[in-house]
Amino acid sequence: MENYQEMLNINEAVEIPETLSLLPVRDLVVFPFGVMPLLVGREKSLTAVDFAKKNNNLLLVATQKDSEKEEIRSNDIFRVGTICRIREILEFPNGHSKVVVEGIKRAKISRFLRHPECFLTRVNVLEEQEDGQEIPEVYQKQMLFYFQEYIGFTPELPDEMLEFLHHQDDPLFMINFISLIIQADAREKQKILQEPMLEKRIKKLLDLLREIIGFHRVRQDIDQKVQESLLKNQKNYYLQEKLKIINRELEEEDEVTSPELKKLEEEILAADMPDHAFDKAAEEFAKLKKIPAFSPEYTVIRNYLDWMNRIPWKKQTEDKLDISEAQKILDGDHYGLKKPKERIVEHLAVLQRVKEIKGPILCLVGPPGVGKTSLGKSIARALGRNFVRVSLGGVRDEAEIRGHRRTYIGSMPGKIIQSMKKAGSKNPVFLLDEIDKMSTDFRGDPASAMLEVLDPEQNRHFNDHYLDVDYDLSKVFFVTTANTRSNIPLPLQDRMEIIELPGYLEYEKLKIAIEYLVPKQFKEHGLTKKNLPLEKKVITRIIREYTREAGVRNLERQVANLCRKAVRYLAEKPDEKKLPLKNSNLEKYLGKPEFFDRKQQLKKEVGLATALAWTPYGGDILKIEVNVIPGKGKLILTGKLGDVMQESAQTALSYIRGIAKDLKISPDVFEKNDIHIHVPEGGVPKDGPSAGIALTSAVISALTGRPVRNTIALTGEITLRGKVLAIGGLNEKILAAKRNNISAVILPEENKKEIDDLPKELRNGIKIFQVSEYSEVMKQILA
Repeated sequence: MENYQEMLNINEAVEIPETLSLLPVRDLVVFPFGVMPLLVGREKSLTAVDFAKKNNNLLLVATQKDSEKEEIRSNDIFRVGTICRIREILEFPNGHSKVVVEGIKRAKISRFLRHPECFLTRVNVLEEQEDGQEIPEVYQKQMLFYFQEYIGFTPELPDEMLEFLHHQDDPLFMINFISLIIQADAREKQKILQEPMLEKRIKKLLDLLREIIGFHRVRQDIDQKVQESLLKNQKNYYLQEKLKIINRELEEEDEVTSPELKKLEEEILAADMPDHAFDKAAEEFAKLKKIPAFSPEYTVIRNYLDWMNRIPWKKQTEDKLDISEAQKILDGDHYGLKKPKERIVEHLAVLQRVKEIKGPILCLVGPPGVGKTSLGKSIARALGRNFVRVSLGGVRDEAEIRGHRRTYIGSMPGKIIQSMKKAGSKNPVFLLDEIDKMSTDFRGDPASAMLEVLDPEQNRHFNDHYLDVDYDLSKVFFVTTANTRSNIPLPLQDRMEIIELPGYLEYEKLKIAIEYLVPKQFKEHGLTKKNLPLEKKVITRIIREYTREAGVRNLERQVANLCRKAVRYLAEKPDEKKLPLKNSNLEKYLGKPEFFDRKQQLKKEVGLATALAWTPYGGDILKIEVNVIPGKGKLILTGKLGDVMQESAQTALSYIRGIAKDLKISPDVFEKNDIHIHVPEGGVPKDGPSAGIALTSAVISALTGRPVRNTIALTGEITLRGKVLAIGGLNEKILAAKRNNISAVILPEENKKEIDDLPKELRNGIKIFQVSEYSEVMKQILA
């Protein structure tokens, strides 16, 4: 405070960027030149602080209109706030942070920018106005007079504050300093902050000071009357006398009950809690009535009772039991996804028959972009239930699932109970997204905490640490999603019904684009079919040359890209009615293709085999190269191969050495040469139990000089006895073969059932050889 003029000069020189992150605060208002600590706990607020670190430590602090509201939107925030500089950040173990900010300038939000993780704003700095006149000196004297009286009523404020203020002659600083110090309603302070005229701002501050001082005078008068009738060392008598005088002053009856507590009691009775929860709430309410309102424990118990009142204990929605209507909704929202749709309709049929069934737990496993998350919303629509979603990606703290105990500062229920409150019913469709991406550290194992949520035998007695009473989750329809099954803990897998969602085939993507993606993007960009002629040939080319993926996210992005090009073209040329888009000039709008026809790469070559691989993002092909070079019998493996593929290569070599005589390979070859196996794109990790026969074929080709037919792709693991074992991800691998112009594939005979179930659209144009021994592979693959 002593260096006010220096602070003013620094603040004037601060360069305010165009975009600032917004930190919404509750029940307080930050003013320029003031330094204030803020407790930050919400995810968006923490993200706003992180954004400010990269933005010269500057952010905008604004007050939210309703302090009770947890999830807020732009309309819930006052438009005038204070641009602040972050001076210090202290992080707590529970994930919250204490951020010390220094106010710089008032600013008005001109625009909110879209950002998924926090509020970003464009601001206009508000220059101070004096309405063309100097501020009368009498106003400054009044401010000092009232502030002096306020300090007299507030023992915790030192007298040095008044002495410091006497040495200031800037009315703007005096307004900000006093407004920050006094204890008053946040809305009243906000009126002072957003007033553009300096003189009017002083008048509003003076009115507020008069109101506060008037309240303190009445309270002092009551205390004085109590002191006059107080008998020494008689505490009970003192309290009775004080209560009588307060009641006499307010002209109320002898027995007074706070309207706030009356309302809270009515809410507890109306919450329709089960007996065990009602007993707990009644016990806490009895404690609350005995605690002074200014006590910290009062706030803790009050927040707890608010949570107890707002959770849906018995309220539930009525299920739609029309199976045909549910099927129409599911088919209308998603193309394909036969198995999950069948499972939902079966659940409805059983529910229709027995009227009550434990909530099922489905786990949709598949690559990104195949519609796992959006399918959860469709299930809710089909059942007529409320929908709520929680992302588990990156969750490491067990308390995020079970909640924090009330002994911790800032404690609150876990994500499960928070989401149930948001859902508003006890039987919502509850989507647990990215369940395979939970992690574990010193704060506990959230996957273990999820066992109680997802176990049908336990979840009717789910116990959140904050509530400390059992909550029934058995009516909830849980849907979980994951990219890879292997990353889901086995105990969790055991409690879920896992449904695999394979990647989309080319004809499925074409249908999805025509029926879903294109109409959606046309609507979002204000276009029609006449404005942007997207023919099937154009969409097919986009699928083949610009978006090779398991899902359709990139396909939708490319369609959106064309829509933007069309909107700009029509804006620049108002006389034109449509974008002149054709299959032949697609590169003009989307650039050079990212993927090219590989036919020229599929010729016969010695020591080069084509393998089919599965990835979390769909299928792909791997080129396996082998060279035999003079050496000492070493096996050299490069290309960032995982443990499984390295063992496959060693197994393949052992098998080959075992049949070397049949292949007419001299034993000396293995002693006097090194065998180098390389899989290109060495920066990409590769692993999986399906490259055995491809590795074997490439090594035999290099040792015998017989070229490999690279128009045939291979997949399958090999044993030391030459047996070919089953593989997974068959659909994705066949799709990868079709994308890369492979005419034939060799598959393990153990996969016969999956091969028979392949869609005819996927099998068309692909010749399939089923083998059980490697000797059968050799006949087909080696020229």
